[in-house]
Amino acid sequence: MTESVITEFAGNEREKLSRVYRYSPGGVRVLDSHDVTKRLYKFDPATTTMTENDPAQPNKILRRFVFDNYGMLEETFSFGNPPRTYRYEAGGRQIVMREGGDYGAVGKTYSFEGNGVAETAFGRDGSIERVYAFDPKNETIIIRRGGWYGDIERRLVFERLDVSVFCEPEAFLQFLMFTEKSQRETDAEIDEEVAKIRSSSGSGSRYAYTGPRHTSDDTGRPAGISVERSRIAPGRAPASRAASRDDSGIDFIPDADSSRDLPRGPPGARVQSTSIPIEERFRSMRDEDQRLTTGRSASIPLDERFRSSREEDRTLTKGRSASIPLEERFGNEENDKDELTPGRSTQISYEERRKGSRLQ
Repeated sequence: MTESVITEFAGNEREKLSRVYRYSPGGVRVLDSHDVTKRLYKFDPATTTMTENDPAQPNKILRRFVFDNYGMLEETFSFGNPPRTYRYEAGGRQIVMREGGDYGAVGKTYSFEGNGVAETAFGRDGSIERVYAFDPKNETIIIRRGGWYGDIERRLVFERLDVSVFCEPEAFLQFLMFTEKSQRETDAEIDEEVAKIRSSSGSGSRYAYTGPRHTSDDTGRPAGISVERSRIAPGRAPASRAASRDDSGIDFIPDADSSRDLPRGPPGARVQSTSIPIEERFRSMRDEDQRLTTGRSASIPLDERFRSSREEDRTLTKGRSASIPLEERFGNEENDKDELTPGRSTQISYEERRKGSRLQ
């Protein structure tokens, strides 16, 4: 039987090959971008187990994965790697991973949804850490970071194998085991990419210009400061040479940077201010300088100004209420007072009041 091939690409680009999985009924071989076998998995259908073997020593078992009706148990034979258990929950629509055995702490949960599996890390308040999106055409599984619309982390393209094979919980656990990446493998890929960038760029940047360089006088000399160019004053460009060459498509004004002074002022002004003597400049100002004339109010004497205000000053007249004596003002109030009449409760005897309070 011809083995199936799963090609893994890093990111969204299909040109950046990351790993290749050669899937067969007997197991899976994981190869890196240099076609070197990095992992080796063997299937044992009789005992429903899958083992990870050492590629250098195929008979040496590194890990064993035991599948049952309740999930999967990982057995590790390397020091420092605790075992993990994967148990089915919610009717098989969710997988809970525990670190350290059946009674260990919950590490991650995998929830099966309509178009893929959402991976949630414990302690992230239910936020999705990674998503395995299944292609409806059964050709691709896209792994995204942070959610269903997150950045693409990996893209796995299937050949001679349908994606729907791994939609079941047991098959997905198998897929999850041989496609996971250790921290050491991730660091090795990063170091390899850094080495490629450094080797391709050399001593300078790969975006640097590598063609022939010319000086500003366009004489065809290589890059460098010529003697003639060094004589040019800083901040001044040779206008005659700029006007002579026409290789940039820019129209140059030949006398744009000449030293002659142009007259300033209104359009009719043709005399430069530098030629006008200082005496002539300030003469017109002195001729036009006139003292301020006194206003008409200065001719009015002060007594006449304030006389009208003193004449109009009158004392306030008493109001009509001042002629009413105090006795007459408050006498009406005393006459209007009525004597207080006793209330109706005074007609009830004291004994009758107490008798009513006892009855209540």
